[in-house]
Amino acid sequence: MASYIHELLDWTAFQWSHADVAGPLGALRYRQGRLIARMESLGFPLRDEAVLQTLTEDVVKTSEIEGEALDRSQVRSSLARRMGLDIGALAPADRHVDGVVDMMLDATRNYDKPLTDERLFGWHAALFPTGRSGLAPIRVGIWRDDRAGPMQVISGPIGRERVHFEAPAAARLPEEMARFLAWFETRESLDPVLKAAIAHLWFITIHPFEDGNGRMARAIADMALARSEGTPQRFYSMSSQIRRERSDYYAMLESTQKGDRDITLWLTWFLACLDRAFDGAEEMLAGVLHAARFWEEHRDAAFNLRQKDMLIRLLEGFTGKLTASKWAKIQKCSPDTALRDINDLIAQGVLMRDAGGGRSTAYLLRGGQKSAVGGRTQ
Repeated sequence: MASYIHELLDWTAFQWSHADVAGPLGALRYRQGRLIARMESLGFPLRDEAVLQTLTEDVVKTSEIEGEALDRSQVRSSLARRMGLDIGALAPADRHVDGVVDMMLDATRNYDKPLTDERLFGWHAALFPTGRSGLAPIRVGIWRDDRAGPMQVISGPIGRERVHFEAPAAARLPEEMARFLAWFETRESLDPVLKAAIAHLWFITIHPFEDGNGRMARAIADMALARSEGTPQRFYSMSSQIRRERSDYYAMLESTQKGDRDITLWLTWFLACLDRAFDGAEEMLAGVLHAARFWEEHRDAAFNLRQKDMLIRLLEGFTGKLTASKWAKIQKCSPDTALRDINDLIAQGVLMRDAGGGRSTAYLLRGGQKSAVGGRTQ
């Protein structure tokens, strides 16, 4: 009896209940169309800011799913630089951040270009510019091999590991990937959103690289979603929603990969997760419009670079309370400088002291600020 779906004969002949999928898919496609139309009705500056925020969230969260924390300001700066957007002072980004950004932008901005093995090798090399995953050397820009044993997804302490999944043998990779890439580029009657869900599952089941398979599977899904909309502009982040539902995501992948060719449950979960990602897009849009009103109201104010950066953080969603000590730590300045910056903003009517009090005085934007969704790195 097969332990994993890829051990079944003709395992990619996926099946699903059209009755169970049709309703959620139709509702999702309607909502998707309305969201895209609403976003595209924005003026260019607001639309650019919405795309920048969405892609920043997508890059940060797709790495968080794998347990890796990227510096949000570096991600935002790297994206702005590549998108040609003026956001003031740009934080320098390390090669690893630039690599994830390059992969995500290539997947979404060049969604209409063919997905090939060479393109995937380039994404993989961008994800691991030093040829290492953490401290361990890995084979970059080439399919994995089995010299160190079978590719397994494992959790738990040494000696009590639990194997969640074992990928196909490396000898199968050339044939499996050729079949996947040919299918991905085939123009067929299958709805493109369903294609995104299947591509995600199919690629991550093959697990063709030593590391980075999850991030690349999500990038491929984003590419398919961009094709479903016919636009490179991203206004929602599937990775952000998957991060919020990470336990369910991994459990659904594991149960599907240990099942048969019927992937109805995976498809309905993916569609529901994507629908919830649209909720996040609506919240993001409200934040963008709030920020636009703020900057218009204070267009004549003379904010220094530290103040402007902290105001952006407050407008985008700041985890916890802003204190002088947090300001000093984030801006790498002295506590006295931080307090002068804060008092200047209070005098300008931009910040106010939190009435809650406590051991450390906290500060808020007058008129309210966006609540952090998923947590903002401080």
